[in-house]
Amino acid sequence: MVASEAHPYCTVLGIAQDAGYPAAGCSGPCCAPAWTDPGLRRHVSCLGVVDPQSGGRWMVDCTPDFPAQLRMLEQLLPAGDGTPLSGILLTHAHIGHYAGLIHLGHEALSTSAMPVYAMPRMRRFLEHNAPWSRLIADENIALRDLTDGAPVRLGDHITAEPLLVPHRDELSETVGFRIEGPQRSAVYLPDIDGWERWDRSVEEVVATTDAAYLDGTFYDSEELPGREMSTVPHPLIRDSTERFAALPAPERAKIRFIHFNHTNPVLDPASSATLAVAGAGLGLAEEGERSLL
Repeated sequence: MVASEAHPYCTVLGIAQDAGYPAAGCSGPCCAPAWTDPGLRRHVSCLGVVDPQSGGRWMVDCTPDFPAQLRMLEQLLPAGDGTPLSGILLTHAHIGHYAGLIHLGHEALSTSAMPVYAMPRMRRFLEHNAPWSRLIADENIALRDLTDGAPVRLGDHITAEPLLVPHRDELSETVGFRIEGPQRSAVYLPDIDGWERWDRSVEEVVATTDAAYLDGTFYDSEELPGREMSTVPHPLIRDSTERFAALPAPERAKIRFIHFNHTNPVLDPASSATLAVAGAGLGLAEEGERSLL
């Protein structure tokens, strides 16, 4: 849904997995077109949250593409008070989801007490590891606590509820977020080991929201030849498509896969994988799209 200028909305600032698209060192057929044509390149997955009434702007995750994604937000809603962002919410400690924090330090933006929302292990990771600990010591960022299932208020019109999910938690726990506005809501869940490993029903989560940005890292099990896919577990889009086939068409239409690995054929709009997703009544997130809140 296209957001009106008067209501809060979410906007997709990136759709790629942590390494981006094209990926460093990849000259194969998956990335070659994007090296040749800059228009095919995609930023690392990130969700922006915008409240035109208050001027508030938040990012869910802080990616290596932070400069470009901040610019995207600035073009949607200029910062009238000069504050680059109202806050950042972190999902977990894999590089694509927090490494952009480096741009908040003295060498770059040099922000003052930028609110950064983090779960307990994520908070400890930032507090005890440089250069992130320097951001705290120099008061470039101010950590705010998150608790699973406990919404935090973002301004007067929006809340964000962390949703704990299972996902290779080497350095921190992992959460998605349910973003609730005055009219509608959106779920952002870019990383999970598998739907069957979650203690919630993903179908019920979809049923209770208006837009669901779900983990679509890999399309099938053939994408990483020579590498054991079980070491990087994610729900495969092909399997998710079969699982969601039982949902009514309006429920399937809410689902927007996101967080695509550079090997994922859905990055090619003309691929059979892309056509199969559309034929199943499901969607693929696109940079710049908006969902009303």
